[in-house]
Amino acid sequence: MLVKTFGSAVYGVDAVTITVETSVEQGMKYFMVGLPDNAVKESQHRVETAIKHINYKMPRQKIVINLAPADIRKEGSAYDLTIALGILAGSGQIDNIDELDKYIIMGELSLDGSLQPIKGALPIAIQARKEKFKGIILPKQNAREAAIVNNIEVYGAESLLDVIEFFNGNSTLQQTVVDTREEFAANIQHSEFDFADVKGQENIKRAMEIAAAGGHNLILIGPPGAGKTMLAKRMPTILPPLSLSESLETTKIYSVAGKLSKNTSLVYTRPFRSPHHTVSDVALVGGGSNPQPGEISLSHNGVLFLDELPEFKRSVLEVMRQPMEDRKVTISRSRFSVTYPASFMLVASMNPCPCGYFNHPEKECVCGPGIVQKYLNKISGPLLDRIDLHVEVTPVSFNELSSERKTEDSNTIREKVIRAREIQAKRFEQMEGMHCNAQMEAQKVQEICVISDQARMLLSKAMQRLNLSARAYDRILKVARTIADLANCEEIKTEHIAEAIQFRSLDRENWGQ
Repeated sequence: MLVKTFGSAVYGVDAVTITVETSVEQGMKYFMVGLPDNAVKESQHRVETAIKHINYKMPRQKIVINLAPADIRKEGSAYDLTIALGILAGSGQIDNIDELDKYIIMGELSLDGSLQPIKGALPIAIQARKEKFKGIILPKQNAREAAIVNNIEVYGAESLLDVIEFFNGNSTLQQTVVDTREEFAANIQHSEFDFADVKGQENIKRAMEIAAAGGHNLILIGPPGAGKTMLAKRMPTILPPLSLSESLETTKIYSVAGKLSKNTSLVYTRPFRSPHHTVSDVALVGGGSNPQPGEISLSHNGVLFLDELPEFKRSVLEVMRQPMEDRKVTISRSRFSVTYPASFMLVASMNPCPCGYFNHPEKECVCGPGIVQKYLNKISGPLLDRIDLHVEVTPVSFNELSSERKTEDSNTIREKVIRAREIQAKRFEQMEGMHCNAQMEAQKVQEICVISDQARMLLSKAMQRLNLSARAYDRILKVARTIADLANCEEIKTEHIAEAIQFRSLDRENWGQ
């Protein structure tokens, strides 16, 4: 008897429906075709043992299983449940087989017949709804994640027996229902971090406010203990809250990577990823023989923090250049390619020199001649070209640390950032893929960042006196445009240019000498 059941394969952040054709007929042996990997092939032993354990029979006949389309490689253990139901239906052990083709069925089987969670439940549910399936059956741990997709029935099962009883009409399975908007509104979490905890560093807070308002990448340069990491961890608290569409985008990535917490349906807060400097290029941008999202994709709609930037391998940093520009990363293999979104804000930190005390107001730098410049040269010019704000962080004095004066908290700064982002959203509403000032290309900078003759003269003098490099020009204009947006000014004024100029430390040709 030939039976068709349906599963799903995840490629990138999208799913493809897989038809599992099971033929149980006279003969012997077990065959599986359709480009299965080892994990799929091993399902035979898991399925057979699970079926026996729940007191059903594994047919002693010729079993042929085809995973269609046969030219797409099938990976992982999530097809166990789909295959088991096909075998049971093909051998006449399921009564209502007409209902089988109305559901996407996925789950990994344990030897006792219980179900283990799978990766990618959200994109699988989205694709199932798109193809007008009646519902989706998957492990109970993944049910809430899939149920945020409306207009499709989602059933979470604990074991193979539960699913068999469901199709035999004896099930106690309950449909999982999630009100996505209500769930999202109720679970927007407040961070444990707050800018009110930071003493002093008002100029650094201002720089981070500008970075958040314009979506600009930022690098903090300062001695050990000056507060670079503390400040960076607070960046997500001043970014605008995730919209529902952004939350769904981010959740899809975490679902595919298998990084959603148990019984979690959505990612509610902006991601903050901080990989160690020993990270490999594959771990950072994604890839592997079975491609998975990397840190830059897990930072999508959030912040990627690279602490001690010069300590990262140069090859690792260089692979970030294109994703930073395109806001996506494409991983190609001989048979296929997958694309992951990677629209993140880069926040980096570094010491000014190997000993950490170059330009320190009190401690003397012990690095020899040329050592400081050699240290800075570990970061390539093209990468620095994609960082708009270079901010020098100085140590906080005792008086500031011991002061009880209240400083601006994250909510106050966030309100200003949101207002500036609203101005930019209106400005770029006709431009696809452009949402903030940092995304402007050179041509748009010339069109949008128009400055007065007085401001142009100031910028010219600054570039000459401070020996600013040519690449600083566009960056200064972009940052000045953001500063003007924060001040709710239509025109870029001289004071906006003046403030933007001071955030280009590493572009000064004599810096580090």
